[in-house]
Amino acid sequence: MTQQFDTVIRGGLIVDGTGAEPTIGDVAIRDGVIVAVGKVDGEGAQEIDATGLAVTPGFIDLHTHYDGQAIWSQRLNPSSGHGVTTVVMGNCGVGFAPCRPSDRDLLVMTMEGVEDIPGVVMAEGLTWDWETFPEFMAALDARKRDIDVAVFAPHSPIRVYAMGDRGANREPASAEDLEKMRDLSREAIAAGAIGVATSRTLIDRRADGEPVPSFDAPTEELVALAQGVREGGGGLVQVLPEFGMNGNPPEADFEIMRSVAQASGLPVTFSIVPGRSDKAKSFWQELMDLVENYNASGEGPKLHPQFAPRPVGMLASFDLTSNPWADCPTYKALAHLPIEERVKELSKPEVKEKILTETPDEAVIPLTALTRNNYHVMFEVTSNPKYEPEPGQSIKDRAEAMGVSPESLAYDLLLQDNGRNYLLVAFGNYPEDTLDHLFRFYDNPDAVMGLGDGGAHYGLIVDSTYPTFVLQHWARDRQGRRLTLAQAVQAMTSQPAAVIGFDDRGVIAPGKKADINVIDHKAIRMDAPRVVSDLPGGGRRLDQQAHGYRYTLVNGEVILKDDQPTGIFPGKVVKGAGAKQGEAAPAESMA
Repeated sequence: MTQQFDTVIRGGLIVDGTGAEPTIGDVAIRDGVIVAVGKVDGEGAQEIDATGLAVTPGFIDLHTHYDGQAIWSQRLNPSSGHGVTTVVMGNCGVGFAPCRPSDRDLLVMTMEGVEDIPGVVMAEGLTWDWETFPEFMAALDARKRDIDVAVFAPHSPIRVYAMGDRGANREPASAEDLEKMRDLSREAIAAGAIGVATSRTLIDRRADGEPVPSFDAPTEELVALAQGVREGGGGLVQVLPEFGMNGNPPEADFEIMRSVAQASGLPVTFSIVPGRSDKAKSFWQELMDLVENYNASGEGPKLHPQFAPRPVGMLASFDLTSNPWADCPTYKALAHLPIEERVKELSKPEVKEKILTETPDEAVIPLTALTRNNYHVMFEVTSNPKYEPEPGQSIKDRAEAMGVSPESLAYDLLLQDNGRNYLLVAFGNYPEDTLDHLFRFYDNPDAVMGLGDGGAHYGLIVDSTYPTFVLQHWARDRQGRRLTLAQAVQAMTSQPAAVIGFDDRGVIAPGKKADINVIDHKAIRMDAPRVVSDLPGGGRRLDQQAHGYRYTLVNGEVILKDDQPTGIFPGKVVKGAGAKQGEAAPAESMA
C-alpha cells in the first residue's frame, strides 16, 4: 500500500488537551500537521506503536528565560526533555534586545543578577549579531533548535535603549521617552514578538545589587509599552508584580494591571507565588479576589494569574550558587576552592563552628539570602525528589527529633556526597505545608500554569521540569484530591495556548501542529537534580533527567525517543499577530 502519511501513532490513549475523556485511537501526521485522529487505515512511513501509552499534545511553558540558551545551544533542555515543545522567553522584562554595543555589559549584568546566569557564560555564548529587536528575531530564525520558541519584548532593554543611562538608573521617563518606548514596542511586535514583559519586584536585581531598570516604572510607562503592542498588531502583557514587598496593598498591583489591560485592550498575565506569613497569605488571596471579580465583571480584557504546580524555591548546596552560609565571611573565603578542597575545609569542626556562629554579610542578590534560616521549609532532596513532602520531613522537624540544631543538621547533610547533596528551600508557593491551595488556581478557568524559568537560575533551581512532576504527582501519585490525566494535560497544553493566543497547537485534532508526546504514564518519574558542565566557557548548570517519555515530536519530527534526544532540530520561532501584517516572515507564524 502507498504510504499516505509521514507518521502514524497507533493505538494510544489519546488525551487530546481539551479536558475531554481520553479515547483509544490513532494519530496521523503529514508535513508536520495532524491530518487524522481516530481509526486511521492508511500507512505511515514511520509507524509508532502507542499501545498502553498516553498520547498528548506537546506541553507549553509560558515563562522561561532561554533568551541566551536559544542563541548558543540547539537544545532547550531541561524543558525539551520533559515533554515541552513550545517555550516563551523574554519574561520579567529582561533580555538581550534591543541593545547598543555600549549597553551589552549592563544587560549581561542584569541577566546575571536576576536570572543567575554566569557572566562568563554569556560572554562566551552571546554572539551579539544584533542590535535592534528585529535583528534579534532574525538571529533566532537563523539557528536550529529542538523545540519552538516565542519571545516577549522585554521592558528593561527597551527602557535603556530609549533613555540610555537615565533608563538604567530608573530616572522618570519624559513624554518623548515614552513615545520612543512605544515605538520600540510597536517595532518588536511587527517583528514577531508576542507581547511585552516587565518586572516590578524589588527581588529582581542586577549583579551589582541595583534594581532592574523596569523596577517601579509608573503605570503610564507600562501603558505606553502596551499601546505599542496593540498598535503593532496585538499580543499579551506579562507582569511580575511588586506583590507587597514595598508594603503596598494588593489593590496597588491589581490597579496597575487593570489599568494596563483597559488602556491597551490587551490581556495581562502575571506571576503569583503565595507566601507563608499571615500577611503574604492574605495578600495573594485578596489579589485573587480582586482579579476574579474583575474578570467576572467583563469590564475589560482578562487578567490571567500564572502559577507554578510545585513549591517555588531554591536548591541549597556547597556545590551550587547558594547555601545558608554563602554570605558568611569564613565561607566566602573558601568559596573559590574546588569542591573537594572546600569540603575538606568545611568538614573541620572548628570551621563548622565558626561558620554557624558568624553574622553573614549583606547579600548582593536577595534570592541567595533566602536559603538562610528557612529550615521549617527546607527538605533534603533524595533520589526520588518529593516536591510535596510528608509532614515531619523538614530540616527543622528532623533536627528537633534528633535533638540538634537545624543549622547543624543542614550543614552536615550538605557535606554528604562529597559536598554535592542538595536541600530544597520551599519559601514560596507552599503556604500551609501542602499544595492544596493550588486548587484555587486549577479551578479558575482564567488561571494558567507556568513559571518553569528554564534557561535561568542555572545554579539555584530546575523548575522547568514541572511537567513531569504534574504527570507523576498531580495525575498519579498524590494522596487526597488530585487531577485526572485529562485535567493535567489540559493545564499544560490548550490552556496556556489559549492565553498566549497560539491557536495552532495545544490540542490533538486535524489541522493542528504535530507537537506530540507519547508517554508511559505508569513509568513517568524524574531523577534528583544534578550538575552538568555544558554551558559556554565550561559553565555549570542544574539538569534533571526524566523517565517515561517514549517519544516527543515537534513539527512532526521525533526529537526525543526513550528519554534521549535524537539530534533532530525542527524547532521554529513562533511569531505573533503583528508579523502577519508585514511581509511574510521566514519563521513560522501562529495560525
